Amino acid sequence: MSISAILSLALATATPLPTANDALRQRLPEDEIIYFLLPDRFENGDSKNDRGSLKGDRLKTGYDPTHKGFYHGGDLKGLTARLDYIQKLGATAIWVGPIFKNKPVQGAPGHETAAYHGYWVTDFTTVDPHFGTEDDFKALVDAAHARGMKVYMDILINHTADVIQYRECPASSCAYRSRADYPYSRRARDGASVNSGFAGDALQTAENFAKLTDTDYAYQVFVPPAEAKVKVPAWLNDPKYYHNRGDSTFAGESSSMGDFSGLDDVMTEDPRVVDGFIDIYSSWIDRFGIDGYRIDTAKHVNAEFWTKFTPAILAHAKARGIPNFHIFGEVALGELDVQTLARFTREAGLPAVLDFAFRRAAIDAVSGKTGTDRLTYLFEGDSLYEGGAEAARRLPTFLGNHDLGRFAREMRLANPEAGDAEILQRVKLGHALMFVSRGVPTLYSGDEQGFAGDGVDQDAREDMFPSKVAVYNDNSLVGTKATTAVSNFDMTHPLYQEIAALAALRSAHPALRRGKQLVRNAANQPGLFALSRIDAASGEEVLAVFNTSTKPLKANVEVDPRSTVFEALRGACPMAPVAPGQLVVTLAPLDYMICRAK
Repeated sequence: MSISAILSLALATATPLPTANDALRQRLPEDEIIYFLLPDRFENGDSKNDRGSLKGDRLKTGYDPTHKGFYHGGDLKGLTARLDYIQKLGATAIWVGPIFKNKPVQGAPGHETAAYHGYWVTDFTTVDPHFGTEDDFKALVDAAHARGMKVYMDILINHTADVIQYRECPASSCAYRSRADYPYSRRARDGASVNSGFAGDALQTAENFAKLTDTDYAYQVFVPPAEAKVKVPAWLNDPKYYHNRGDSTFAGESSSMGDFSGLDDVMTEDPRVVDGFIDIYSSWIDRFGIDGYRIDTAKHVNAEFWTKFTPAILAHAKARGIPNFHIFGEVALGELDVQTLARFTREAGLPAVLDFAFRRAAIDAVSGKTGTDRLTYLFEGDSLYEGGAEAARRLPTFLGNHDLGRFAREMRLANPEAGDAEILQRVKLGHALMFVSRGVPTLYSGDEQGFAGDGVDQDAREDMFPSKVAVYNDNSLVGTKATTAVSNFDMTHPLYQEIAALAALRSAHPALRRGKQLVRNAANQPGLFALSRIDAASGEEVLAVFNTSTKPLKANVEVDPRSTVFEALRGACPMAPVAPGQLVVTLAPLDYMICRAK
């Protein structure tokens, strides 16, 4: 019996999982406010696990708190101890960076770094000892649920740690070899037929993939003996479940079949792989009762995989009493490209994707380098998503992250002459836009403490607990004189307080979570942007007006002609329109107001 068949049988008899707070199960994905963190960089609750139970120097243990590319000691106990801090910020769901067991160190000699980020998995079934134990994760989930907070896991499918090697490439870097140049079926050196009868990866049946027995179609593949059984589940140790075509160029077919910077790229076209990952990630739901999955590198997996995996996981979660399990994929983009994001909701069937297009539009508009009509262009694309504007309300929106860098840095880059006060205002403005717009606001840990970073990737992964990394500790934070050399869990920080106030507004007003969105005003230059959110159930309308320019603003804003009285939720909202459908607003530079129409 296949794993999918076993899963179907299990679903028929599944019983709901108990939870300390059943009300959270009924919240829709768009009701949440997400707080994202990498456990290693958040809080160190147990120094005994800093080296992951390994012996030796940093190249063995991965631990070096002075280097930005190695483990620093943060763990699950530390995160659990800081739940109060996260909850008071207003977050209702915690997205935890990958916690699976990883290959601790990778890289060519002299260029090694550690798996502190969690994206070099060897064992998909257990917690990495650097982060603690499965009991520690269970304690975290239970404690979060007791507070009414959800827990989302960051999961991987596209690749595993770099274990498989190619004999032609001793330097661990192999150029991608395409299917056209190196087909699966070929003649071996002795003239014998290899992979005879294999009809190609487009025929995704077990019978077809059973004929793909030789893995040396592009390179001569081997696994070092010391790592022959390092992956769990055991089937992941077989090279036939990988593409083995060399490094991705992130274009064309290599985008889904090439090794991601040398990481072993999984053959996700094979039904055995599909069933295997459904089993793995169903098990985490069963064992811990988590509430959602963020899928790493979803862009680099073939669409057919997601059309099978996602419905199976959603059905399993529902059968276990989690009807609103949130799945969102990473389709990484640097540009305002709604079309590519939407394609993964249509062709791949992903329920949601991280809204990289929102990030780009928000940076452009809030930095003052484009007009606010950049935001109009973004939101006009909502109809492209599967399910249209309603589906767009489930997209996690964000301003910065651990890969592309922090929003505050983008504001500084765009305004190099600006002082701290102006940058602080722009960062506040960006967060206000995120909290009132359609989508699910997603905060990156440290942004609420004014972290700005020096760049992308490792340079945007500062410690929240006292850091020993010199290139972090010399950073100038926004809105504070503190540095990353001290603990940064300051609930009086101006950004923490601003975000907490915005979160409270969003939680109090269904229109800001579930409401239809209307762009009221925009301009082809910095300045006015206004939008309304309208709750279908109550008819409540919340109007948000922004000034992205460094000059005072007085302007007419379109409103519903039936709205006769306005209540200020934030800022100096006019009490009434000057004429039906016309509200005159006044805003200071880089300021905003939020009004409730009656």
